Amino acid sequence: MMLISQHDILARTGKSPGDRQADWRQQIRQALRTPAELLDFLDLPCPPALRGARPAFPLLVPLAFARRMRRGDRGDPLLRQVLPDVDEGRLVSGFDSDPVGDLHSRRAPGVLHKYHGRLLLILTGACAVHCRYCFRQEFPYPQERASGRRWHEAVDYLHGAEDVEEIILSGGDPLMLPTAQLEDLTCKLAGFGHIKRLRLHTRMPVVLPDRVTPRLERWMQSLPWPLVVVIHANHAAEFDDEVDQALARLRASGAHVLNQAVLLAGVNDRADELVALMQRGFTAGALPYYLHQLDRVRGAQRFEVPLDRARALSDELRRRLPGYLVPKLVQEVPGMPYKTPIL
Repeated sequence: MMLISQHDILARTGKSPGDRQADWRQQIRQALRTPAELLDFLDLPCPPALRGARPAFPLLVPLAFARRMRRGDRGDPLLRQVLPDVDEGRLVSGFDSDPVGDLHSRRAPGVLHKYHGRLLLILTGACAVHCRYCFRQEFPYPQERASGRRWHEAVDYLHGAEDVEEIILSGGDPLMLPTAQLEDLTCKLAGFGHIKRLRLHTRMPVVLPDRVTPRLERWMQSLPWPLVVVIHANHAAEFDDEVDQALARLRASGAHVLNQAVLLAGVNDRADELVALMQRGFTAGALPYYLHQLDRVRGAQRFEVPLDRARALSDELRRRLPGYLVPKLVQEVPGMPYKTPIL
């Protein structure tokens, strides 16, 4: 197997490591897809147990994200989020395939209705990066997407859900869809007079900032509702100049930009790291929103932070930051009609 190093980027993409690539889809095709490839890129040895490994939830890391990892550092917080672990297959009590009860809130293919006034549409199972703690890594996307031939079932449900004022586009990552499909979707949603807000949950502006294209900006500017874009960054090192520029383009397109993070052991479970994340995200234009306790998906047990520790960290953020930079510490409890605050 041929591995890729940072110096091989020129041969692989025709551009130097510092150059931007205009075509985000090409960047997805060129993403790193095996543990050995990613570790070689970072000048790290690959343990025999990971070399050639094909985890059930495959590795996927765009070069734009991998370049922000520290070379030669096995403990890099960005690397830890995406590198498979040989222990992922071990069954641990309390960790399962649907930790937030998504399937219990299903109302039609790809339609999740958990909370009053808000409805979530699962548009795709694809993401630009595969995070090892993802709570939907076992979600049955082929059968559960509000798209294609199943769209009429979502429409039928929306007609009868006149209390729904906000539509949340989710996945996977909705920005993995071509902008033309997003345009078509929102044209259809515009026919529902009870919709007053649109929310989009995405990691793309962080891991692949070139996805914020002029056409995407024009789509956002054309929307008939206020738009909230909730990005997902867990560590200050996930931000760089290109991410800053992508978020600036989102804001210039009229979007309100928020950031939600997950509290992850070995990634951001120290007060200094969380303070830096909130400050750096705000500098980039994203207001802190939620800090999630880990959703207990199967295989992610190494990321869990004890509740007492989470509370202490949240209290330290309140001591060190102004109120508008302190995210709400929450966990999602299946069956509850809102995100549950951790006090």
